[in-house]
Amino acid sequence: MTMRIHFIAIGGSAMHNLAIALHLKGYHISGSDDEIFEPSNSRLEKHGLLPKETGWDTNRITRELDAVILGMHAHPDNPELKKAKEIGVKIYSYPEYLYEQTKDKKRIVIGGSHGKTTITSMVMHVLKTNNVDFDYMVGANLEGFDTMVSLKEDTKIAVFEGDEYLSSPIDLRPKFHLYHPHVALLSGIAWDHINVFPTFDNYVDQFRIFADMIEKDGSLIYFEEDENLQQIADDLRDDISIYPYNSHASIIEDGVTYLVHGERKIRMQVFGKHNLQNISGARHICNEIGITDDQFYRAMTSFKGAARRLEVLSENENCTVFYDFAHSPSKLQATTDAVKSQYANRELIAVMELHTYSSLKKEFLPQYEACMDAADQAFVFFNPKTIEHKRLEPISREEVKKAFANDTLKVFTEPEPLFTMLQKMNWQSKNLLIMSSGNFSGQDLKEFAKKITGDPVNFKNNEKWYSHQNRSI
Repeated sequence: MTMRIHFIAIGGSAMHNLAIALHLKGYHISGSDDEIFEPSNSRLEKHGLLPKETGWDTNRITRELDAVILGMHAHPDNPELKKAKEIGVKIYSYPEYLYEQTKDKKRIVIGGSHGKTTITSMVMHVLKTNNVDFDYMVGANLEGFDTMVSLKEDTKIAVFEGDEYLSSPIDLRPKFHLYHPHVALLSGIAWDHINVFPTFDNYVDQFRIFADMIEKDGSLIYFEEDENLQQIADDLRDDISIYPYNSHASIIEDGVTYLVHGERKIRMQVFGKHNLQNISGARHICNEIGITDDQFYRAMTSFKGAARRLEVLSENENCTVFYDFAHSPSKLQATTDAVKSQYANRELIAVMELHTYSSLKKEFLPQYEACMDAADQAFVFFNPKTIEHKRLEPISREEVKKAFANDTLKVFTEPEPLFTMLQKMNWQSKNLLIMSSGNFSGQDLKEFAKKITGDPVNFKNNEKWYSHQNRSI
């Protein structure tokens, strides 16, 4: 009998991907939402899952449903949710249903304040390259994968990105508390989501609880230079095996990063200290599920990174424009340091947008101290209307500059003067790093990058570029 599942708030980034995954599995899917944006709209429409009308309709909730999946975008007083409760339909949060689908499989869960998307993507890429079929959930688009979620009947492994944010409007547990991994990885802890976890100690506790939920005789892989992770590992149950890791040995030659493994040099398409840490963590996971080092390294040579993680928007032989999803202080510093280290002979212009709830909260701003100091020039943008929309206390440009503790940093509250100034700069022997979880109040960043570098298509047809990109491993 075909399972019938209804999604309340189907348009969410995670929700629409899960809806598509279950549709492809043969389930009957329905959904509702009060607004659906791109790319969710087009993807749902492609699979015939786009609601015919926006808004909530209690007639969609019947006893014929096997389950309702509730998204974070919905409110606790949602009328469809209320009816589902009244008639006794089983209600799941997004992570609860992922566990329900994979409770008989070996679950690998990657958590941490930074790097979890990239490590998950690395593991997925290695498994796919080595023809291992598996279920997965990851928080970014990845080359070679049509969706960010896949669930099948005959797979034995599930690889999940473990987000510490809340599960649903009526389930305030962090998502990764619901997965009960057999193999867990924690990449590091740096305070985030201040609106949910008001103190650092409270935030750290969520990772401790996650580690305690590892299945019997499971394993924890963790970054050993993080003191909080070391303490969590020291306090774990005796039946859990622990595997610390550090940055992978590497060298940089002519702007290209090579991993060093014994006598071998393995050319990478990603770079930076955090990615070297991520690679080590991913290798440990792959070893735990039967992938040899030789299989791992062969696969990793073709890994280009996850979408929106140090993504190249455009480039020529004198300048590269990067975009990164970085928004927390630790991510900003790691990303800025990575680009500057990789291109030591180029000036680095770094631009970031304060956009998230935490980043715009006055009490949190001091966490950003010195996090962009590796850049030769640094700029910060925030939109006062975003602060107003989030119902936060106003902040000033002076307060932001003081928080970053960088005398040369400039702060903008309107995007046009910032991007006009950037476009007029001389970009000879310079790189531009754009960091945000938003879009600088509606800027087309890819088009802007092309204006700086010229036509990237013609450049990539250039013989010099081609030979640079295709050196032997």
